[in-house]
Amino acid sequence: MLVGVPKEIKNQESRVGLTPASVKELVLRGHQVLVQKNAGAAIGLTDAMYVGSGASIIDTAAEIFARAEMIVKVKEPQPEECAMLRENQILYTYLHLAPDPDQTRALIKSGAVCLAYETITGPNGGLPLLAPMSEVAGRMAIQAGAAHLEKSKGGMGLLLGGVPGVAPGHVAIIGAGVVGSNALQMAIGMGARVTILDKSVDRLRQLDLVFGNQVSTMYSNAHTIEEAVLDADLVIGGVLVPGAAAPKLVTKDMISRMKKGAVVVDVAIDQGGCFETSHATTHEQPTYIVDGVVHYCVANMPGAVARTSTFALNNATIAHAVALADKGWKRALQANPHLKNGLNVCQGHVTYEAVAHGLGYPYISADSLLA
Repeated sequence: MLVGVPKEIKNQESRVGLTPASVKELVLRGHQVLVQKNAGAAIGLTDAMYVGSGASIIDTAAEIFARAEMIVKVKEPQPEECAMLRENQILYTYLHLAPDPDQTRALIKSGAVCLAYETITGPNGGLPLLAPMSEVAGRMAIQAGAAHLEKSKGGMGLLLGGVPGVAPGHVAIIGAGVVGSNALQMAIGMGARVTILDKSVDRLRQLDLVFGNQVSTMYSNAHTIEEAVLDADLVIGGVLVPGAAAPKLVTKDMISRMKKGAVVVDVAIDQGGCFETSHATTHEQPTYIVDGVVHYCVANMPGAVARTSTFALNNATIAHAVALADKGWKRALQANPHLKNGLNVCQGHVTYEAVAHGLGYPYISADSLLA
């Protein structure tokens, strides 16, 4: 198969779809790989490295989209990239379609076969291709939150870990999944006082066994969320409904009653965000203030640590990329129900139920297109 890797063009995005090591995996199996010039240069992955792994360097994204049978990316295709997709071409990347009707419409129009990293499942449950970026984002959320509590960045002027004789800051983490548990580790490591909320008592029990009295666990409901948010100096939103828009768990009213100079970090922003006052920002302009509360809502947080993120992502994505290249999309999806769960849009149809219902499209099952 002819596989193409265009350079990412989203604002402040330096990750790349395939590392040289991943290219080598595909080349050793008889596939050809086209990599756009300087696609990985910003994170130290030079064109010479890609050539050494067997790739061909191509000057323009247009040529890659025109020639490749499968496009491997990191972020969702931008409008100009959607316009270059063609019927039956495989697109393998993050999509986050639920809050993005424009992208969904463009992918339907293209007729391409669009597989979303974030909805591919694992044999032991979970979302293994989303997990590495959730790990990065969860850890970064505490770094970003702590930095923006500084007075010069709009915060209340609070050192998250405190000092002897001065109480540490209070971090409230909504959601105890991959994002929340990684944020929890970082917050405890910085010496903060931490409350974590989740609807799974079993998950809270696991965290209590590991962290003991270093963390307060609370069952998540409207009352406990309000209680934790109003007492917190930093709130991390890490909730996820796979493939669907994130629920709005923190209301405008709660935000208006938070401490002035408090910070909220909405890691769920790729799926629309879990604070009512959230809207996506960029690394260039990462924050805005609502009712005296600093909002950090960067939609590609792991892009700030693009080298770490690229290697972590490739560890998770390469096996499915190899399967798609070896077998073609139909046989690969027939052979692997977890990969099949990644099919979001295919040949002009929406094939992921939460996206179809959320955006008002007819739902067509993947199985009906594989028959």
